[in-house]
Parts: sequence; structure tokens; C-alpha cells
Amino acid sequence: MKIEFFFALFLATTLIHNVRSAVFTIKNNCGFSIAPAFQTSSGNQVTTGFELGQGASNTVDVSATWSGRVWARRGCSNDGGKFSCASGDCGSGQVTCNGNGGAPPVTLAEFTIPGSSSTDFYDVSNVDGFNLPLSITPSGAGCPSTDCSADINAQCPSNLAVKDGSGATIGCKSACLATNSDQDCCRGAYGTSETCPPSDTSKFFKGLCPKAYSYAFDDSSSTFTCATGGNYDITFCP
Repeated sequence: MKIEFFFALFLATTLIHNVRSAVFTIKNNCGFSIAPAFQTSSGNQVTTGFELGQGASNTVDVSATWSGRVWARRGCSNDGGKFSCASGDCGSGQVTCNGNGGAPPVTLAEFTIPGSSSTDFYDVSNVDGFNLPLSITPSGAGCPSTDCSADINAQCPSNLAVKDGSGATIGCKSACLATNSDQDCCRGAYGTSETCPPSDTSKFFKGLCPKAYSYAFDDSSSTFTCATGGNYDITFCP
């Protein structure tokens, strides 16, 4: 009887652990509507996109073991029954992205929630460029927040700026996106931290958003951790 009891207790504990999910609360503090989107790298697929009006929020549950990225599309319309966005569009023609990523330049919130481990990893990344300010705030006690709160678009050099039909800057390219060179993208002969130091463009991004990734080897000042089990607020235009 004891063996059966402890096996049942173990099984119940395992099931409880496996169904635990993290809750992401997505908030829109921008002065316009946005369309946040999720792309899952591992774990259970989640809602891949929705619209948020100014001041609105929505919650998304992710599985106990999950990794992926969150971003927001802006300048969206549904002309002719096809949903598209001027910035961060995922090419699905729908509000949901159906697993697609966002077209850069786009600011990313990136997460790895290992489930079996005791530590979550998260960061804000401008490696693919910038389109909207965002912040990540964990609920766990003592867990650090991270952000890129500056409006990089307002200071983006003209050769990196992406504009909409009205001429407004709605995105700022990273060096890698702008040149697609091995040196700026830290690949090939430049695929190590020793051979790929920050460029002038990544220093520009880093100066405005010191907690966010500005290029591939920006780990020491841009990756943050929190004890597994907490929830996260992701705020656009914090």
C-alpha cells in the first residue's frame, strides 16, 4: 500500500508541476493601437496574435516549459479583408501570426522558461532593430526588470530609419539588418565575442537602452534571470 501511495503522490506532484504555466500580461501604453504577437520556439504553442487598443491589456498563459519571443506590430489595417501592419508584420494576412515571426526592425521580448530548471531567462533585444519601446517586469520577489524605454525611432539616423507612408519613422534598423555583413551580424569569421566587438550602431542602441541587447554578444548586461514559477508583465511604451 505504501508503494502505491507514494507513487500516486509522485504522479500527482509531477502532473501539477507540468501543468503550471506562467502568465504573461501584455499591456499597451502607447498612444495608438498595436497588435502584439507570440512566436514559440519550444513548448506548447500559444495565442499567436491579437489587437490591443490604447490602454488595453490581455493575458496569455505559456506552458511550464516554454521559450519564444513577443513583439508588437504597429500601423495595422484590415484593408480588403487582409490584415497587415506597417511595422513588425508577420505576413499571415491575419491578426494571428500562425507561428510566423515579425519582419524586422522589431523590438523583442525573449524568454526561456525551462520548467524542470529553477531559473527563467529573459531579455529585451534590439538585435533585429527597434520599432516600439517595451519593458519586462517579473512578479517574483527580487527579480530584476529590464526594458528599452527610449523612443529610438525619434533619434534614429536617417540611413537606418524605416518610414511609413506619411514619412513618420516607425522603425530603426540594427547594423546587421542594415548591412547584412558577417562583421555586423557576428557570423563567419566574426562569430565569437573576441572577433565581433560592438559597432558604432550597436553602441548607439546601447546608449539609449543600456539593459537591452544591442548586438549578438551583449549577454553580460542584457540577460536577466528569475526563479521559475513567476509571471511577467510585458508593457509596450512603458
